[in-house]
Amino acid sequence: MNLRIGQGYDVHLLKEQEELVIGGVKLDHYKGTVAHSDGDVLIHAICDALLGAANLRDIGFHFPDNSSEFKNIDSKILLKDTYCLLKDKNYSIVNIDSTICLQKPKLKLHIESMKQTLANVLEISIEDLSIKATTTEKLGFVGREEGISAHAVVLINKEL
Repeated sequence: MNLRIGQGYDVHLLKEQEELVIGGVKLDHYKGTVAHSDGDVLIHAICDALLGAANLRDIGFHFPDNSSEFKNIDSKILLKDTYCLLKDKNYSIVNIDSTICLQKPKLKLHIESMKQTLANVLEISIEDLSIKATTTEKLGFVGREEGISAHAVVLINKEL
């Protein structure tokens, strides 16, 4: 086995009248993310973790936020493209562990839908994908509802 670990982090500003998409799922909330793409922080963190584990640079290198090609793009497309980059290098995903940091809305009722959506895109078992959510107890930019962040850790294996 040739196991490799990667970690990813993403953050976006929250603003009224913007869409909120997390884990490929559109949520009904009065604030959403300000971003070049759809602003899905969870997917962006997972992409960075996967790319880092495979030593393939970062999400900004592959999908620059100043390219019109990626303006308002569905981040599930970026995740699928990232997965294809790994497959081309003979990597498979062992597991993903992630955390979304958001004060509101509560995500408990959406986690399973996010897991199923991302597992489908990545062609992995839902059992190999953990998504957790937390608040910051009203501390910092997340606590003030100014922004959202996500962390991801992945384990990949290179098939020899």
